[in-house]
Amino acid sequence: MKSHINSMNPYLKDILSAIFTASMFSAFIYLAHFNLTCRLCDSLFALIAIALLLYGSKQAVLFSGFFIGLFWFYWIGYSFQYYGMSTWVEPLVALGFSLVYTLFFAPLALTRKVCIRGLILFGLSFIEPFGFNWMKIELLFVDSYFGISKLDLALVLIALSLPALLKGRYRYSPLLILVAALSFTHQKLPLPPLKIDLVATGLGQNEKWDRANLREIVNMNLLYIDDAVKNGYDVVVLPESAFPLYLNRSQQLLSYLGKKSKKIDIITGALILENGKHFNVTYHFKDGNYTIAKKMVLVPFGEYVPLPKFAQKWVSDTFFEGASDFSVASDPTDFMIKGIKFRNAICYEATKDELYKDNPKFMFATSNNAWFLPSVEPTIQRLLMKYYSKKYGTVIFHAANRAGTGIIR
Repeated sequence: MKSHINSMNPYLKDILSAIFTASMFSAFIYLAHFNLTCRLCDSLFALIAIALLLYGSKQAVLFSGFFIGLFWFYWIGYSFQYYGMSTWVEPLVALGFSLVYTLFFAPLALTRKVCIRGLILFGLSFIEPFGFNWMKIELLFVDSYFGISKLDLALVLIALSLPALLKGRYRYSPLLILVAALSFTHQKLPLPPLKIDLVATGLGQNEKWDRANLREIVNMNLLYIDDAVKNGYDVVVLPESAFPLYLNRSQQLLSYLGKKSKKIDIITGALILENGKHFNVTYHFKDGNYTIAKKMVLVPFGEYVPLPKFAQKWVSDTFFEGASDFSVASDPTDFMIKGIKFRNAICYEATKDELYKDNPKFMFATSNNAWFLPSVEPTIQRLLMKYYSKKYGTVIFHAANRAGTGIIR
């Protein structure tokens, strides 16, 4: 029995090490989630996490990928309940994503050579499994003292890797390279000369799409617009699918919103049905007329299935009741409000490079985060938006259902 316990100790040690590594790798998310963000803590935890991935045992590194996937994305399965699936699916989806990120970080476990691991980790920062880009290694530094560019990441990896090649009194001198990765620019981006009302709604996902609630939801949205007019706002922004209907099929509502838009610009999410295809869109009502911005980037496994065509229809019909088949636009859309250009992004789009083409100064982002609550999903989304805001110099005006509304700059 004693020898059996001793034989298990190395595995237990590796698992505990992996949990600690994943905790350091995820700490900035949970600190931000509970409004405890500390730049010094985020900086130290990020360096510790990366050092553990570089120097840890092969087994510990392999297990770390599993727990990182779990700590970051345990919430993805929450949305499946709204497709009529049993709650037992949720832990299976969490397990699936944990295994995906076990494989994602697995190349690190192929070697014990620290510098090679550094190169591998840098290479992993370019990989997006199934087109899902929320595992962004540079995101660890978004609220830290370090920069968020690929160069900054490379400098951190070099600084932490080189001590493995050196001996003697100067072994840790490469850590001075970390100074080159520090970011001293934290000036907030300027706001446009407009008064913008960002509406935060609080509907549960079941409430939102229950047809019995439609009239109440529409009336509440109209009250938000009236309040914005009363308070002298130039533009009011409502969340993604704030009007949970095919708005282009409701001429009476379109006419009413058109009349309101003579007093205020209205940005709101809704659906549109065209030629048998349905789109997740944003409407911009202005001076009695409206334009539409169609979604350009869809959510993997939420709005499209990133699998070969022979498997797409089966997965969509089996797991998403055929709903995972939205159509998309080919280019991003801009809205002009009082001569100022705003890029439009719907939820996941605000965390994709494609939407930041030409470095837009301002962006309207709309979301419905009720799919994944309660969880850290809105926090990860906000951190990613902050990352892209820094990367492209874009001020993001985010209106969300349930969680996430605010200005990011």
